[in-house]
Amino acid sequence: MTYPEREIRAVYSPATIRVYQAYSHEIADSALAAQTFVSPPFSMSRFTWIKPSFLWMMYRAGWGRKDDRQVRILGIDITHEGFAWALANGCPTTAEPGMSTEDYDALKARCPVRVQWDPERDLHHNPLPHRAIQIGLTGDAVQRYVRTWIKAIEDVTPMAHAIHARVLAGDLDGAKAMLPDERPYQARS
Repeated sequence: MTYPEREIRAVYSPATIRVYQAYSHEIADSALAAQTFVSPPFSMSRFTWIKPSFLWMMYRAGWGRKDDRQVRILGIDITHEGFAWALANGCPTTAEPGMSTEDYDALKARCPVRVQWDPERDLHHNPLPHRAIQIGLTGDAVQRYVRTWIKAIEDVTPMAHAIHARVLAGDLDGAKAMLPDERPYQARS
């Protein structure tokens, strides 16, 4: 199957889009209990990166086995309006060609969101020719995310471990069959 170089692919419903994050047990347990992030242990003052791509999250977190800070994989359902706001209020993580340092610094100061496109990953974490979006939230964007955008949080760590077990066993067809059904997504307002 061929994909455009940059296309948001995600699990979504009429009301929400799913993004993924990986956290420690402490942050995950408090988030699951409250169905949003709780500070502390969650930091409202740091960048928090959301990823609609399950496989990119698995690459980043090593299937939830990379380190103690990324041992739990959370599926977070957020509003379409919140996701659209993040994209509309974002800037790239690096300056566009020809942009001066001063202009880029001014842009970053105005934008509480960073947008980055990285190579999507396969089941073995090999890079693919198309890219997956990562969205970094800071400042006002984190406040909006935690207080209004999040509608549900699910622990998907058991699913991640089950898919990884199939990969390790060489059952790639079985692993693919268990992946979330990510479809092309158009941001809505």
